[in-house]
Amino acid sequence: MSDSTYTSGAINFAGLGNGTDFNSLIDGLVKVEQNRVVRLENWKASWELKNEYFKELNTQMLTLKTTLQNYDSVNEFMTKAVSSSNTDLVLATGNAKAQEASHTLEIGQLATNDVLITTSGANSLTSSVTSADTSFTFSYGGTSYTLNDIAAGTTLEGFVHIINNHPDSKEHIRASTIFDGSVYHLQINGMDQGADNQVVISNAGSIIFGSGDFTETQNAQNSQVRVNGFPASNAGWIERSSNTVDDVIEGLTLNLKDASPGETVSLTITTDQQSMQDNVTSIVQAINMVRAQVIAMTKVNDEGEGAVLTGNYGVDMVSQKLKNITAEIGLGFKPYDQDTLLGDKYASLSQLGILTDAEDGSPTYGLLTIDYEKLAEAISDDPTGVAELFSAQAIGESASPDFTYKSSIEGTTKAGLYEVEIVSDGTQITSATINGEEASISGWEITGLTGEATGMAIRLDNTTAGTHSGEISIKTGKTGEMIDELSELTKPYSEITHEGGPLAVLQDNYRDIMDSIDTKIKYEEKRIEKMEQNLRLKFARLDALLGQYQLTQGQLDSSIAQLSS
Repeated sequence: MSDSTYTSGAINFAGLGNGTDFNSLIDGLVKVEQNRVVRLENWKASWELKNEYFKELNTQMLTLKTTLQNYDSVNEFMTKAVSSSNTDLVLATGNAKAQEASHTLEIGQLATNDVLITTSGANSLTSSVTSADTSFTFSYGGTSYTLNDIAAGTTLEGFVHIINNHPDSKEHIRASTIFDGSVYHLQINGMDQGADNQVVISNAGSIIFGSGDFTETQNAQNSQVRVNGFPASNAGWIERSSNTVDDVIEGLTLNLKDASPGETVSLTITTDQQSMQDNVTSIVQAINMVRAQVIAMTKVNDEGEGAVLTGNYGVDMVSQKLKNITAEIGLGFKPYDQDTLLGDKYASLSQLGILTDAEDGSPTYGLLTIDYEKLAEAISDDPTGVAELFSAQAIGESASPDFTYKSSIEGTTKAGLYEVEIVSDGTQITSATINGEEASISGWEITGLTGEATGMAIRLDNTTAGTHSGEISIKTGKTGEMIDELSELTKPYSEITHEGGPLAVLQDNYRDIMDSIDTKIKYEEKRIEKMEQNLRLKFARLDALLGQYQLTQGQLDSSIAQLSS
């Protein structure tokens, strides 16, 4: 801020008047005032650091959400292992719906696609296949297609390109050439397997290969299997249009490799318990990443000094909400009742040996730990129950023999336990409530109209006259529950609604604070600049005055000296 242009006449104010270094004096005074700016800048930096920590935590929570999404369905969480007695004939994979059992499989034939090859050929790939503009018509799966844009002089190579890239043919047939050592033959394959996907060349126009020149070298056919001896050998086969068959044995996808009529392959389905343990480990590790970050941001050291976000209510809120999910009973789950044999055998993570380490001083203090022995016992005892506790997606169940859960609306009907009461006069439902709130009635079905039960449909099975009451549960696993919570916690701040996740709201508030600090800094900088200008003007005038005094003193000294001489 110093300005060396401040002068008093011909005398520089910087100490020439009386030997005083006014520049240093002014710089010192300015520096003292600038301490206020420094304090403001440090204050702003503390808010910026908090915001950076919020961003890091938000990023970690989004990472956790992404990890959990890999396990938010029972099929993703629970893996079934399928062994095949002959992997040359069939491989198989299973999902959660596959029952632990053994099956036999006989493969009569594989599914194939249609293949046509011309009996005649062309001398080279660049040989012309037509001397005039022409068209090419074929049928696929019973539907006819015509390629009209085949120009005179089109080469064999160009014709292959046209078929493989034409919008009317590229999804149905694929062309290529086969070189037999002397000429090139045109080959056309149907794109799909199955008996219905026959390729027929009906009109080859003026192309050198006529429609009768195409020979079917492989017929499109269905795969044929026999499962557990069904159908009987004299009753044909189960047929599918592909060698990947996923709708014959529930939960099982068969990948047929070869046919061997008369040979039986054994498929054995077991639960991959180690894979389930590995999934639990991945989930817990991801949760602990967030927990560890929160601990680092809020810890208090041995001297009682807190970290940057110690006591921050936003971070505390995030931490507590996530802790509640891991500590509480799952949404829609009900502890198992040994007397009634109703409820969920595994309704909380603690039953699986997953607990928060509360031992002060422990290296894993505040983190989730896994008792793998207890976890293995639970998985072995009830793998489906464990999988549902983690990954159930709106699984609805009725605890009453009188009515059946039918459906719910994703995103509208909430997970939980619902008390249902339905009154019937024997001919119709006369009244119905869910959690005490009136439900709509349609025939022998009711639907939730209000509250968290909105959209939940229930069918009354026992239509005899009387009041039928009981409980319906809609389960959401811990991964889904945590994903929903993380979606809310990481929701970006909206400038329109002024809503968002707690960290986003705090970040917005902190930005306002930092903007306010910036305003204060600008004010201080302007004030100090003005103060410096005033000081320089004042000292310049003082410097000039002292210079005049010094000159006068010199003149007087000279006069006195003359009088003495």
